[in-house]
Amino acid sequence: MSKNRFTRPALALGLALLAPLAAWSAVSVSVTIAPPPLPLYAQPPIPGDGYIWAPGYWAWDAATGDYIWVPGTWVMPPSVGLLWTPGYWAFIDGGYRWHRGYWGPHVGYYGGINYGYGYLGRGYEGGRWDRGHFRYNTAVNNIPTGRVHNVYRAPVPQRPAHPDSFNGGDSHWHAQPSPSQRRFEGGRHPEWPQAQQEHEHRALGTPEQRMGSNHGMPPTAATPRPGGFGEPQVERARTAPEMRTQPMRPGPSMRPAEAPHMQGAPRGAEPHGQPQRHPGGNRGDDHAH
Repeated sequence: MSKNRFTRPALALGLALLAPLAAWSAVSVSVTIAPPPLPLYAQPPIPGDGYIWAPGYWAWDAATGDYIWVPGTWVMPPSVGLLWTPGYWAFIDGGYRWHRGYWGPHVGYYGGINYGYGYLGRGYEGGRWDRGHFRYNTAVNNIPTGRVHNVYRAPVPQRPAHPDSFNGGDSHWHAQPSPSQRRFEGGRHPEWPQAQQEHEHRALGTPEQRMGSNHGMPPTAATPRPGGFGEPQVERARTAPEMRTQPMRPGPSMRPAEAPHMQGAPRGAEPHGQPQRHPGGNRGDDHAH
């Protein structure tokens, strides 16, 4: 058996821990191979007022034994005043555990991972609620002129941008949650909107979104709205040189000129005792040509 295959116990654990999308749980799956690096992509323009950006992520599909990219998208929150906390993978006790994203009155812990577009590893710099209306920071969002009027422009902190999609282990991300963040993550949260649930289901049912098919470059990296896989404004994964030539759409490192910093370090041997990385390699190698 190939060393890149999952063990039967790990697959069984993943199947047992999978939960329905409507039933939120802090940890929904655990596997033994690291999730692929985060792809580079441009943010589609906001479709209208009230939407909040939810960054893309690699989801584990036990049915195919592969990671599948769920595109970033603009989502209408379940109710006024709620914010999105992205999900994250964490390397714990020899396995990679997925912590599902959730809605709540403030943004919680998401592994310290820099997902871009306002999600820099802690909190959210992309906007805020103001007297029942969401105001958008145009410094980190793609807001076409005239489409949304509740806007402002504020500089955001500059953070290192690495392609690692998980916390811990040999990742660059090692931030730990505070006690209050742990309590908030483990508390009760509203169910995802139906459109957001269907968006993830659509990705899981699209073979081209699988890591084994796209090798870390998903053809649908981001959509203008949940489920909009075939819409003209869908964004594909891009190489670092392509990101540099994009118009001013703040990406994972805030400015297209900084996109090369998203590439991973040169490939090297895995640290002793670390699980096998996903076959597909470091994103720095994927984008080197």
